[in-house]
Amino acid sequence: MSLVELIAQADETGLAASGLACLDRCVPLFGDGVDEQVLRPLWASLADGTGWEGALAVVRRTLDAGPDGEPGPDRTGGGAEAAALARRMLAAAAAQRTAAALRTWADGCSAAALQVHRLLDTTDEEVAPLVTAELRRQIRVLELLGGSSPGGGLRQALGVSTEGRRVLRAVVSRRARTTDG
Repeated sequence: MSLVELIAQADETGLAASGLACLDRCVPLFGDGVDEQVLRPLWASLADGTGWEGALAVVRRTLDAGPDGEPGPDRTGGGAEAAALARRMLAAAAAQRTAAALRTWADGCSAAALQVHRLLDTTDEEVAPLVTAELRRQIRVLELLGGSSPGGGLRQALGVSTEGRRVLRAVVSRRARTTDG
């Protein structure tokens, strides 16, 4: 099934997890000092079905600015546009866990995450490997949450997201070393 079809068929939890997983994979774009577990309250909210709005407010306050109240410095190796897309994903996050709001957010996060990976991919290949891997991760998250065990599906979706975050962190680090050196 295509990514578009999976998003169209997903329930509220699947949509929230899809958008959250895209955002989670882009956490390295928020700067060096950001705790990679910053989105855990939102994942926990999905697991227990409560507290999404409060957890989102905490995450927004935490990621919105650096320690001095200003956006953190660009440590993405020239990926300022990619970092801006990640910040827009967070800003657009649906405060209400309704299917309509979450579907819009999940769809936007999907497109933004694919664009982030496209911007950061330095290969000359027609089909960029980073983008292809991101597309596979997005599909996998939605497939996991379309199954009959939502609790297990969320844990596995978090695992897929964590793997993608590690990949993006390595890409961002490599780009920063290349532009600094």
